[in-house]
Amino acid sequence: STSFPSPPAPVCVLVFLLLQHSKTVTDAPMGPGLWLCQQAPRCGDKIYNPLEQCCNDDTILPLNRTNLCGPNCTFWPCFELCCPESFDPKKYVVKLKVLGVKSRCYSSPISGDCAR
Repeated sequence: STSFPSPPAPVCVLVFLLLQHSKTVTDAPMGPGLWLCQQAPRCGDKIYNPLEQCCNDDTILPLNRTNLCGPNCTFWPCFELCCPESFDPKKYVVKLKVLGVKSRCYSSPISGDCAR
C-alpha cells in the first residue's frame, strides 16, 4: 500500500485560494479545495481507505479479511472481536465491535457462539 504524507497547511490554503478564484469553482460555496485538505484516516503512521480497509491494532486489513477464533470458528476482525468465554477460556465467542468506541470483549454484544 502506498503512503502519502499529508500536505502542509500552506499548500492546502494555496490550493483552496487558487480553486476559489478559478471560474469552475466560483458557483460552489464549498469548493474542492476544502476536500483536498481534510485529514485522511490513519492507522499508526499510514493512511488507509475506510471504504476498502480497516485499522485493527495498528494494522491495515481489507474489510473482507477473516481470521480464526478458536479451533473451528471464523470472524471478521474489522467488525468483530474474538473473545474467550469468561467461565471457560478454552471456548470462544464472537462479539460485535461498536463503531466509534474502543470495543472490548467484556462490554460488546455477542455476535456468535463458536461452540456451536
